[in-house]
Amino acid sequence: MNRTHVAVIFGGMSSEHSISCLSAANVVAAIDRERFDVSGVGITPDGVWVRYGVDEILALPSTGQLPVVEVGDRSLVSITQMPGGTCIVDTDGNADLVDVVFPVLHGPFGEDGTIQGLLEMAGVRYVGCGVAASANCMDKHLTKMVLAEAGVLVGPYVVVRDHEWREDRHAVLEAASRLTYPLFVKPARGGSSIGISKVASPDALEAAIEAAREHDTKVLVEQGISGREIECSVLDGHHGGAPRASVPGEIVVHDPDGFYDFEAKYLTGEQKASVQPRADLDDQTRNRVQEIAVTAFRVLGCEGLARIDTFVTPEGTVYVNEPNTMPGFTRSSGFPLMWQASGMTYAQIVSELIDLALERPLGLR
Repeated sequence: MNRTHVAVIFGGMSSEHSISCLSAANVVAAIDRERFDVSGVGITPDGVWVRYGVDEILALPSTGQLPVVEVGDRSLVSITQMPGGTCIVDTDGNADLVDVVFPVLHGPFGEDGTIQGLLEMAGVRYVGCGVAASANCMDKHLTKMVLAEAGVLVGPYVVVRDHEWREDRHAVLEAASRLTYPLFVKPARGGSSIGISKVASPDALEAAIEAAREHDTKVLVEQGISGREIECSVLDGHHGGAPRASVPGEIVVHDPDGFYDFEAKYLTGEQKASVQPRADLDDQTRNRVQEIAVTAFRVLGCEGLARIDTFVTPEGTVYVNEPNTMPGFTRSSGFPLMWQASGMTYAQIVSELIDLALERPLGLR
């Protein structure tokens, strides 16, 4: 029997390029070779698509530095719809028929509906959320609007649009002054905590907004929520069944004045923060987090997978912070760790995601 051909796409044009490379190496290592053939497509930081062999992908974490997709002597590739199906075509004249794409891309130009739209046009199934859900979940402002309209609690915030900041930044700062410090200032469409600042007083707010604007012209100023950072991983149901929530995990920040920034996530091990795959919650709170995670998944129109990040206050109130439609897939990332704590191996998680993608019909649904 012919094996299913999975094309893993990684790298990309966002500031999370290197994290995508690390995630891809872990995904490729876990793919069941008895069921799946694998090919790799790396996207350089400036948007060039090149063919990567499996061994090259597996070697990405071994350099001791954050990996980067490079052209080198690799063939350029494109994905195109052909009479026999969707193929990866390279400049050496090779055309590989693809059954499903695993876009292990984080952040803008990958997790935001752009690659999803291309794959829809190419007529190929893919892992993860569709175009609209990917776009809405990437934009933290749109996420909050959709969730709030459905009655899901989100924290107080102010959105800073480009023209508002350029034309009347005093009015923006005045609006933000109604929030209670500390504040978190972040790019509206980013991830891995890149460009985020924790602001303790008004005199640091303007600089924090400027720092976030280096990554996105649209910025959010969020009121800090006093509570525990609880995450929950969600997998879609099979054949239209209900989504499934993992046991919730917790982000524990060891510095009371710090937060779970890029350095804490990827560069310092557990010195600044740690991920606990199974949060110490009472049954009622755990069930509530899982219910809200599934509700958010459905309200936002997610498919395949998502990680839903929440804050749980000392009183037990649950606020949704944000969703991640293609969360980190390194061995130390929260999404796989929570499912492993729920009884699935890393390899089973990867196979499950591919199977869910293969079940999904093409076209509007």
